[in-house]
Amino acid sequence: MQHLLATPGLRALSRLMRRRVLFAFDLDGTLAPIVDHPADARVSDAMAKRLRQLVVLSPVAVVTGRSVADARSRLGFQPHYLIGNHGAEGLGTLTESSGLDRLRARWRDRGANLQAAGIVFEDKRFSLALHYRQAPDLRHALQAIQAWLHPLPGDLSTLGGKAVVNVLQRAAPDKADAVLRLLELSACESLLFAGDDVNDEPVFERARPDWLTVRIGSPEAISRAMYCLEDPAAMEQLLDVILQHLMARP
Repeated sequence: MQHLLATPGLRALSRLMRRRVLFAFDLDGTLAPIVDHPADARVSDAMAKRLRQLVVLSPVAVVTGRSVADARSRLGFQPHYLIGNHGAEGLGTLTESSGLDRLRARWRDRGANLQAAGIVFEDKRFSLALHYRQAPDLRHALQAIQAWLHPLPGDLSTLGGKAVVNVLQRAAPDKADAVLRLLELSACESLLFAGDDVNDEPVFERARPDWLTVRIGSPEAISRAMYCLEDPAAMEQLLDVILQHLMARP
């Protein structure tokens, strides 16, 4: 991946800005830095200020693994579209899952050992997350989660992440499904999408040639994104460039 703010990336961004663009962003690790405790994550004041300017000038979406209600309290601005649960919440009519109910009951009955190992259970209604960032032994915690999930109900699947195991409904839309639908709703011609984790890869993989996709993190990471930025702080620089383009339009 090439750095987006190097010359080739800036040229690609300039070409993109000639069109009507939907700007879509992941939250954790993209608009907000990864923190030890997920409950502490927030978009910085400096980032939120830029995003408040952006929503006046162009359609903006946040597409996150968090629930919509949880994400809204962390943004500091109001996007035109807020999609939660990895693409499953905020656009369709996804129903409750019997498999998720079975895992909730399993956690009540057999979750104490996982809690003692430093694992945090998060119920997001349409998906579940088991965080193990605070576990003293990450490898042991992951193995404990995998054992606890077995057998996995048939209507569910799992998705890894940064010290987290997500449990999703197999029938649920992913982030790529979500941004494709948002493009229709916003009547935009093209998309800029930035994300940092495996749940963002479906967007990178299904990107159209006229999109611009950005992975936040190391350029050596294995990803289908077109470009990279090293961390959320670099997102502020990207937003400055985008705002300059937009404000220069007639």
